[in-house]
Amino acid sequence: MKKQFCVSLGREAGLCFLALFALSSVAPLIARAQDSSSVSRDVSNYIRSEMQRQHIPGVALLVSRAGKTVQAEGFGLANVELQVPVRPETIFQSGSVGKQFTATAVMMLVEEGKVSLDDPLAKYFPDAPATWHEVTVRELLSHTAGFGDYPEKFDFRKDWTEEELLKLVEGIPLAYPPGTKWEYSNLGFLTLGILIHRVTGEFYGDFLQQRIFHPLGMQTTRIISEADIVPNRAAGYRLVKGELKNQEWIAPMVNTTADGSLYFSILDLAKWDAALYTEKLLKRSSLDQMWTPAKLKNGQPNKDGYGFGWFIGDRHGHRLISHDGAWQGFKSAISRYLDDQLTVVVLANLAEAKPGDIAEHIAEIYLSPGKAAAGRP
Repeated sequence: MKKQFCVSLGREAGLCFLALFALSSVAPLIARAQDSSSVSRDVSNYIRSEMQRQHIPGVALLVSRAGKTVQAEGFGLANVELQVPVRPETIFQSGSVGKQFTATAVMMLVEEGKVSLDDPLAKYFPDAPATWHEVTVRELLSHTAGFGDYPEKFDFRKDWTEEELLKLVEGIPLAYPPGTKWEYSNLGFLTLGILIHRVTGEFYGDFLQQRIFHPLGMQTTRIISEADIVPNRAAGYRLVKGELKNQEWIAPMVNTTADGSLYFSILDLAKWDAALYTEKLLKRSSLDQMWTPAKLKNGQPNKDGYGFGWFIGDRHGHRLISHDGAWQGFKSAISRYLDDQLTVVVLANLAEAKPGDIAEHIAEIYLSPGKAAAGRP
């Protein structure tokens, strides 16, 4: 029918040919758009099923390709008591996903010559124990310094000063000789925040605001403050004998440390992700160093594949840098598949949620449409 119609037009047949050519060129684009819509729908359905299975009140999801947002969506409730829905602009707590911002700040100071990765900590903390002469900035960034976690009886309801927190850390013996093994350490990153303060004269949160958040247009990312009025702030929850409860209260100062005390939204994390494809913040060589497993003193990479503020690994043949976070009724996960230029961020407001597993399965759906959509990992 289309061919006969074109022949009958005579001199206008060329125009008809161009129209048909245009339609044939657009068809693959339409098909790809439909495929993308189908994948997004599969992902949304999967998240809803996982929220029901894990009893998660609310989730925010970001999926981006090469720094461009593909899917930014909220699910469930940001506040159960007020029945406020999660939206892309909803603000969650970072947990340890915030460590990558602290590490970036330190690397900025390294590029400026104000800090050296091989400097001993005693250079910045002259009153510290003698053992700190053997600990380097590099080892703090990579969790290979011998520092541990908060003591078992640490009082999270005491409003510690920065100096009191430093004295606490200085009083804890090293768990092992620096550079000889890997052990995750929140106290190491807490100390890095104090180091930034000593080098710059600014509270590390102000440094992040001036050097990272503001330049990237991350308008809502900031240090936690439960006293301030924060628009679109989600509430954090926990399960107690299967019943949903509000998060427990934490003293204000403990909610400002550099081991992961940030507010952010998926909209801001989209800007963060996009910046990591550029040299707006750091040189490519610095980013590569952050995304390479740090070596121990024996020359071998640490067994957990940790760089500076990022876990580095391989997922089903896809090179991956990632980090999870957990704090005060919130769970977070960011996964960046470097060669695929795919990023998945999942933020949840339940202490028992497993956003890392959710992010992994969502990545599988995007990397292999149809194959992973049917079930959980």
